[in-house]
Amino acid sequence: MSTAEQVYSRDRALVLGGLAGLCLLAWLYLFYLGWMMGRMPTTMAEPQLQGWTLAEAMLCFVMWAVMMVGMMVPSAAPMVMVFARTCRQRSCQGEPYVPTGLFVFGYLLIWALFSLLATTAQWGLHVTAQFSPTMLKSTSPLLGSAILVAAGVFQWTDLKQRCLRHCRSPLNFLLNEWRDGRQGAVIMGLRHGIFCLGCCWALMGLLFVTGVMNLLWVALISIFVLAEKVLPFARWISGIAGGLLVGWGIWLLTI
Repeated sequence: MSTAEQVYSRDRALVLGGLAGLCLLAWLYLFYLGWMMGRMPTTMAEPQLQGWTLAEAMLCFVMWAVMMVGMMVPSAAPMVMVFARTCRQRSCQGEPYVPTGLFVFGYLLIWALFSLLATTAQWGLHVTAQFSPTMLKSTSPLLGSAILVAAGVFQWTDLKQRCLRHCRSPLNFLLNEWRDGRQGAVIMGLRHGIFCLGCCWALMGLLFVTGVMNLLWVALISIFVLAEKVLPFARWISGIAGGLLVGWGIWLLTI
């Protein structure tokens, strides 16, 4: 193995290890949070709608942000790996080395902003009495149906497929979006995060139907997001899932 290949192999191990560690910590936190909430009395399991203090709102935001890390880092790993190798190759050619963490930072910043919106939405459901404080999900069949149908229909849209194509093609993304330097790495991470958010935001909305801290559904959605990005026939996968979600939403109105 050449010296360059040894460096690439070391970088690959470090980046994969870092991403795996980040994901593991996120999931450990979610399991701990779920365990703690299960031990609380029902009246304390969730901040009440009039009682949201700044600290409680921050805890809710942290919950969403950590959840997004656990859900989205695995599906971003192929893009991060290609970015890290490209940076190393450019470094070997005399270009300044750019830490891969800057790209990951930009990517996760987008999901942190989404978490802020999700926290606001959860608060809104609380104050309108459409959110179960114990099940952490919408209590309105109409709203739940609307979320499911909207998520299903979005799976069929061109916007979804355009964003998904960017996420499925790391090399093409870097060729079209490359920017030099540390600031450029953050911007590329932001850009990738926007495309990723563009194809996954509706799926995240499903958590308001299945339960925000329903870790089984959190895991299933994250696996589906990964499958859409790495498996062949992505359009078929999206289309079938869209049909199932629309059917689920219609069925929810009939029960």
